[in-house]
Amino acid sequence: MNLAFVESPVQLLNVLEWVHTQGGDDPAATTVVVLPPVDPMSRGQLRRMAELARDEGIAVRWQEARGESGAPLKALRALAGLVRRADHIVIGDPFSRYVQLLLTLVRADRLTVVDDGTATMEFVAQLARGERLTRWHRRGRTGPRELVLAPVTATARRRFTPTARHTVEVFTAMPVEAPPGIAVTPNTFAWTRARFGPPSIGRGADLVGTSLVETGVVDPVPYQEAVAALARTHGATRYFAHRRESAEKLHALEAATGLEIVRPDLPLELIARRGPIGRTIVSFPSTVVHTLPLALAGTGVNVAVCDIAPEWLRATASPRAQGFLSGVTETARGVQRLSSVAYQG
Repeated sequence: MNLAFVESPVQLLNVLEWVHTQGGDDPAATTVVVLPPVDPMSRGQLRRMAELARDEGIAVRWQEARGESGAPLKALRALAGLVRRADHIVIGDPFSRYVQLLLTLVRADRLTVVDDGTATMEFVAQLARGERLTRWHRRGRTGPRELVLAPVTATARRRFTPTARHTVEVFTAMPVEAPPGIAVTPNTFAWTRARFGPPSIGRGADLVGTSLVETGVVDPVPYQEAVAALARTHGATRYFAHRRESAEKLHALEAATGLEIVRPDLPLELIARRGPIGRTIVSFPSTVVHTLPLALAGTGVNVAVCDIAPEWLRATASPRAQGFLSGVTETARGVQRLSSVAYQG
């Protein structure tokens, strides 16, 4: 039995892509456990993705593990037997402390990590360098919680290290160089292209939002000015919001730019593939500059990426932020590079 753990809509999409690449494997051999976050937009997208997974013949289990007091331990007890019986574990977020906790119960000798966006690039790089697993936008401080969970993280890291009896696969659309012994399987978005589209294409452009403000990386003022400048330059009329963008920020963007704010009910790869979509899609450095060219291959849609200027970064941003974001842009294939929009602070 394949047992997958997902915490975001994109992770669930990539599990569907992984199942599709298995060829003759029976989709019913895979069970997906959804560990939903608390924000409503993510939960809504996850429910829609769960419907698509069930349509493919995949079993889906919705397991609350956040929010209420005691929910994490209750979920752990409910899932323990399922985890121990699985032959193959598939996870979407190797940085998730809850998933790392579940990995301490795993007996399976096969482990697959599917994309959780650009975080996969940092995950593989940290494995190769032998570093502690830390999200790129965190400043790396070690607090009481990290100290308590250190043994859990260490055990998880061993799970990500292949041995003679334990295989590790990374299923990814990102450009990665995995350490020796880890198999890398390309994600070409074959399932997405087979199930959706091709889209109808308009003449104008669409902008893609990012949660870099919400994660404390980019200052909101230059971000809003950059969005306004890109909309004017490219004739954009719509702004596809990231599921983590705050309502306050989106209201301010709408008022300042006149853009139609769209909150997608599915990951953008599926929204774009279904259409209608602009002739050009403009994004800041993010997962979609790697995934949209694959999902929209052969459609004639142009994907463009606008760099993040150093002066946009907040003083509290991680020292790794600029280098990581530049790497996301520089390694993207089949996209148009745009210069940073000037900000007069």
